[in-house]
Amino acid sequence: MKKTLTTLACALVSSWAFAQNQLTISTSSENVIIDKHIYGHFAEHLGRCIYDGIYVGEKNTKIPNQKGIRNDLVDALKKLKIPNLRWPGGCFADTYHWKDGIGPKGKRPSMVNTWWGGVTEDNSFGTHDFLDLCERLGAEPYLAGNVGSGTVQELTEWVQYVNFEGKSPMSNLRQENGRAKPWNVKYWGVGNEAWGCGGNMKPEYYANEYRKYATFMPDGNGAKLFRIASGANSADYNWTEVLMRDIPHELLAGVALHHYSVTNWQKKGPSTEFDEKQYFGTMKQALFMEELVQKHSAIMDKYDPKKKIALVVDEWGGWYEVEPGTNPGFLYQQNTIRDAMIAGVTLNIFHNHADRIRMANLAQVVNVLQSVILTKGEKMILTPTYHVMEMYNVHQDATLLPVQLKSNDYAFESDKLKAVSASASKDKSGLTHVSLVNIDPKKEQDITVDLKGMNLKTVSGRVLSSGKLQDYNTFENPNKIHPVTFNGASLSGNQLKVKLPPASVVVLELK
Repeated sequence: MKKTLTTLACALVSSWAFAQNQLTISTSSENVIIDKHIYGHFAEHLGRCIYDGIYVGEKNTKIPNQKGIRNDLVDALKKLKIPNLRWPGGCFADTYHWKDGIGPKGKRPSMVNTWWGGVTEDNSFGTHDFLDLCERLGAEPYLAGNVGSGTVQELTEWVQYVNFEGKSPMSNLRQENGRAKPWNVKYWGVGNEAWGCGGNMKPEYYANEYRKYATFMPDGNGAKLFRIASGANSADYNWTEVLMRDIPHELLAGVALHHYSVTNWQKKGPSTEFDEKQYFGTMKQALFMEELVQKHSAIMDKYDPKKKIALVVDEWGGWYEVEPGTNPGFLYQQNTIRDAMIAGVTLNIFHNHADRIRMANLAQVVNVLQSVILTKGEKMILTPTYHVMEMYNVHQDATLLPVQLKSNDYAFESDKLKAVSASASKDKSGLTHVSLVNIDPKKEQDITVDLKGMNLKTVSGRVLSSGKLQDYNTFENPNKIHPVTFNGASLSGNQLKVKLPPASVVVLELK
């Protein structure tokens, strides 16, 4: 009898543990849209991102290209449905003088990239090259203006150069350089990291500088500029408070936020040879994005209750030590299943706060930090992060479906995190998509999903996972990690049951 009671107790405990993972998805009358611009990317003049990444030059290369921009990279980014691309930085933006990057390439002055590696650049990739790239991608350009070492006139003239259609000194100069019609750039960053590499400013000082610069950035061709203020470093809530209080809201469309999943800035740890302790710490920092978004949004709500101003997370991702033997200033790192976990949980957070977060930029697009693409000569590989963003792009411009999630814990030593992350949406064709992440590297997670009378009939999906957290794609084995068909979901009436593998990302489609 005692043995029978013990067995029954174990069964009840097992049943209780199973019931912990419960997800409820419901419709909403608020019709919050997951803005496609949450899926933006970032291309800085840093390491091999621009030169030897995006841009291989027009001469002396066997790599197929159009005006020096490699074709395979463009094709891959198109498949991501990349909505916007931020350039030229980053810290580089506040040392960049745009006029050095226009006109005949052979006559452009060189410069030293003092922020990243101390290399000399010839300015062969400039405004025309970047904006033409954005046109090829079908992406909106997001230009970061130089406030740190530049002038109001310099930024004003840049706006006029790329946006003014009538006769003016700058539009005439643009036409002389081969571009008749303006590009009509909407998104503009007024400086970058003004609290640090952008000038080591105090928030009150930067707010005044922003007011001055933004005042002289003219709207053009009937379109209003989307001006974005250099926002807080992670949990610096006072920075957001001062900007929202001191900047006139008619000059302000977005406030930025930067947060990287770094456990120790002095010793970031390796990108591939990490242990579970380092993994757990990285995921703790990635999930800290939830608290950051909530607290920064609460400050913005106080000054902007109608949520007219966007929270723009225009730098996010994992940051580790560089690959052995590479330039420390180039920030080249590999991309593992850990990075897929970062991407999945972060995008879920952005979705669930889409009422305030309407733009974000993963750092960075190629060969730098948490890249979606890595290149080596003629070879190119897609990273696990690329595959997550491709799987997730079904959420772009879809209607957010609110979720309530009760999750098991992923425990390590004396600490614990929620094992499961989720978000859901309904697209314009009526398809419902659910994104699920299990960050626990050892345990499957069984999830019961209540669909709240949504009357769905079929479920299909894809999964991204691998044997180890440390697995990654190489130039010798570029398809080691890629999405495959997911068969771990079953639908019965209004209840969906899902079995998530350890350390996996799943996207389900229901109709």
